[in-house]
Amino acid sequence: MLILSHYFFDKDSVYLCILSEDGELIEKVFGVLTFQLHQMRDLLLAHHVEEVSMESTSVYWIPIWRILAPHFHLQLVNPYFIKQLPGHKSDVADAQWIAECTMKNLISSSFVPPEDIQQLRQYDRRIFDLDEEIVRKLSKLDAVMQRCNIRLSNYVSNVDSKSYKDVVRKISEGVTDPEILIEEIHGRIIKHHGRETILASLTGVISQAEIDVLRQLREELDLAEEHKQECLERMLEICQEKYPDELRRLQTIPGVKERTATSLIAEIGTDMSKFETANHLAAWSGLRPRNDESNRKFKSRRITHGNVYLRKNIIQCAWAASRTKNCFFSRFSYHQTQVRKKNKMKVIVAVARKLLVAAWHVIHDKTDYVDFQKQDRQSPASNG
Repeated sequence: MLILSHYFFDKDSVYLCILSEDGELIEKVFGVLTFQLHQMRDLLLAHHVEEVSMESTSVYWIPIWRILAPHFHLQLVNPYFIKQLPGHKSDVADAQWIAECTMKNLISSSFVPPEDIQQLRQYDRRIFDLDEEIVRKLSKLDAVMQRCNIRLSNYVSNVDSKSYKDVVRKISEGVTDPEILIEEIHGRIIKHHGRETILASLTGVISQAEIDVLRQLREELDLAEEHKQECLERMLEICQEKYPDELRRLQTIPGVKERTATSLIAEIGTDMSKFETANHLAAWSGLRPRNDESNRKFKSRRITHGNVYLRKNIIQCAWAASRTKNCFFSRFSYHQTQVRKKNKMKVIVAVARKLLVAAWHVIHDKTDYVDFQKQDRQSPASNG
């Protein structure tokens, strides 16, 4: 059997090392154009390579994976776990080192989902990027309003509220009269702060340049929202077509709605055989405390690095679940924060881990979520 190893030192080259069991070594450098990757594939087939390992470097490994996947058993390697000793590192040496580690079964392969899940991931992570862009644009928009001395943001809940956006729309259309702008403000805001205060906050010094900039920022925000909605609809369409049962079952978990369910499918997939246990999934996501002990002293118990997209979504769900009445997660959160006086943020991370464990069981066991306490009440042992 022959072992192959890739090492990517930049986006222009692929270092190839073929290592056979009898010690024969073949090394070659390929470009990254499609026809060059096909040449590399043909070389591997000519040498009867069976197992391929490659280093995970940005997104450069993805097209190579797609070309080699139909022909070889592939492994994606996290560079963190195969670091060379300082002073002994080069591109060629790294390729040889990965090949040797693969031959001796010292490599733990990273999770690479199937093509459908990878497409879902692209939509999901595009939504995260768009959310960040929307927040950034809203911040810039408010900065322009402050420049005009329009202080409405001091009296509304946030700059993404309907009243605030309606006022921005009016100003971007050239309307600057406070008496007209106040008509766009919700009555509750006017009643709470007083009409004179709101009128004063809408009175500013607005130039044509600021009107144009506000219009451009508003159009950019509308476009970002449109793209976000398009991604959400596409994700839902794929999940309803290919993973309808998992999509429905995940939404039986408290705090998990349609958006989070599609995101969970995109990030962890539907094949739980990739994660031996629920704790394995929690550790992969980075929600389990690290084990960092030396000389019987614990240096840190912070959570580890993991899938940041999955972690962000599941923690948002944890906030919702901790506020859901009559469910295990809200009771757990209340007991930890009010009775045991634990830090709220740490408790939310614990709730997020429990939610992820529940998601693993829902997908793995192909069952709906059943609340812990309700299950106890219905069991014969609790009745007896």
